[in-house]
Amino acid sequence: MKAPRYPRDMTGYGATPPHANWPNGARIAVQIVVNYEEGGENNILHGDAASEAFLSEIVGAAAWPGQRHWNMETIYEYGSRAGFWRLHRMLHQLPVTVYGVATALARAPEQVAAMKSAGWEIASHGLKWIEYKDMDASEERAQMQEAIDLHKQVTGARPRGWYTGRTSMNTVRLAAEEGGFAYVADSYADDVPYWQRFGETDQLIVPYTLDANDMRFATPQGFNAGDQFEAYLRDTFDTLYAEGGRMMSIGLHCRLVGRPGRAAALKRVIDHMAGHHGVWFATREQIADHWAATHPAPDFERPSEMSQDRFVEAFGGIFEHSPWIAERAFQLELGPTHDTAAGVHSALARIFRSASQEERLGVLTAHPDLAGKLAAAKRLTAASTEEQASAGLDALHDDERAEFEALNAQYTEKFGFPYIIAVRDHDKANILKTFRTRVQNDRETEFSEACAQVERIAELRLKDLMG
Repeated sequence: MKAPRYPRDMTGYGATPPHANWPNGARIAVQIVVNYEEGGENNILHGDAASEAFLSEIVGAAAWPGQRHWNMETIYEYGSRAGFWRLHRMLHQLPVTVYGVATALARAPEQVAAMKSAGWEIASHGLKWIEYKDMDASEERAQMQEAIDLHKQVTGARPRGWYTGRTSMNTVRLAAEEGGFAYVADSYADDVPYWQRFGETDQLIVPYTLDANDMRFATPQGFNAGDQFEAYLRDTFDTLYAEGGRMMSIGLHCRLVGRPGRAAALKRVIDHMAGHHGVWFATREQIADHWAATHPAPDFERPSEMSQDRFVEAFGGIFEHSPWIAERAFQLELGPTHDTAAGVHSALARIFRSASQEERLGVLTAHPDLAGKLAAAKRLTAASTEEQASAGLDALHDDERAEFEALNAQYTEKFGFPYIIAVRDHDKANILKTFRTRVQNDRETEFSEACAQVERIAELRLKDLMG
């Protein structure tokens, strides 16, 4: 039976993201997106089954099957006729990425010309601004290709970035398989770009935002005034700026923040960000190219993708002479989040902790004495040899060796297993001091402590092995 695998990565970069090294030492990359969807939304004129019901002034709107919706259509038309131009006047001197719905761009020749004259990146926002969650993968792939072709016709170049927004579970994989995108933005999983693997393809993900996004003017739990939007963007910027090395995405829609009562708030927060030193306003394409050059896709053997034989070969010796731990760990629900030293350690430790008392005792007794006969005879495993040498246990004075021998004999006779300590956490003097103390413990206490030390040894070994 195939071992279960969990495809989501719940770890990412962990506690310390890689240093972004933004150009010119910038502390933060600010990325502004203008979503251009007007003319690509659900409409029976576009061959859709019903009118649009998403992201408008009509909160809670319902689709009208088989009918046009005059109010909804004119709200979208405001975005193309007025809102776009207000945003263009405000932002034309800044690097901006447009998420352009291909059919909407085809219906907006003057707006596309203005985007190009401002030097804005025009990424693809799909063929139509519709829901893709229930679409068959083959149909979605066909529409993706149609969107690319139409985008190229309308703008003069194929898009290097992709964002569907109203995605299916196939969307990002299909975009990666297409092979021509410098980045895909259909993710909200991080504050910096990251790589995601699909088969043999490493796809750069430049995550987007739904919180620092004017769409919340059109949702029940959202902004109802410009100053709320301004305050949220300001706080987001200030936090990321203080952390350093992060990316801030800002999502805009022509028909939402393009309204005058909201545009003023956007202008104030842009001025706030521009007033700081070390702010890199960039397109997503620029961020993607920088990240790919600075942090190329990692190339390593992923534990979650190993065969069982390879997994046991790689990790069967992490717990001393106990390959059964790796054999059982392979059957756990592993995934990308286990493709790190901490991830593998978690899987192995779960098996060790859930093993029977007799099995754990077997792991303890598999460990050699410290500075004992096996060490003297050079019969330790390579890992144990290196570990004991790291604390100088391979070069003891006669009196030190005698004390170790006496303590080893006393400890083993009392507890039935050898004294175990993660020697890399200690020097020789501290190891002896701890030895003298622990030999006085009761068996239950010492069994628990020895098991904890075994886990720590395994953790250190995995860090050496995996980095």
